[in-house]
Amino acid sequence: AAGGLGGGVRAAQYKRVKLLGRGAFGTAFLVRCRADSRQYVLKRLDLMHMGASERADAMREAHILEQLRRHPNIIRVREHFIEESRLCIVMDYADGGDLAQRIEAQAAAGTPFTEETVLDWFVQLCLALKHAHDRKVLHRDLKPQNIFLTKRNFVRLGDFGSAPRRPSADPRHQRP
Repeated sequence: AAGGLGGGVRAAQYKRVKLLGRGAFGTAFLVRCRADSRQYVLKRLDLMHMGASERADAMREAHILEQLRRHPNIIRVREHFIEESRLCIVMDYADGGDLAQRIEAQAAAGTPFTEETVLDWFVQLCLALKHAHDRKVLHRDLKPQNIFLTKRNFVRLGDFGSAPRRPSADPRHQRP
């Protein structure tokens, strides 16, 4: 179908709007759900071209994001599924882009962020990290490209692909 994603039955529930990005193992699309007309990001990873370690990271990201999805400052996963050797992760769309894009735009405009804006984003990011850490998840790839924003300036932390779970029995990870 025109505007479709190809693939199987579950992927067909989403209509491709545009390509958002392409990485070594996959592609991210802005999609519209045929059932509720809402926009989401569909991250499609080709499992056949990954080694065992990369496949494990991809599956870990899907599971971690589902586990953390109840926090307002973490990208929410709607669903994930495997079709035709591709892992598809459907997640909320942050309509304000990522922090790297926002920094670039502000620099080009020659206007600094207000202190209030920076502190607001910082607090939201800290709350997201605390939520993850309380669930024994470390992010390990915290950078502006993985901090997403909505047009209303809400922070959404994403890309937990390399995030390991901390062992709860390790005394080095215990609170004093």
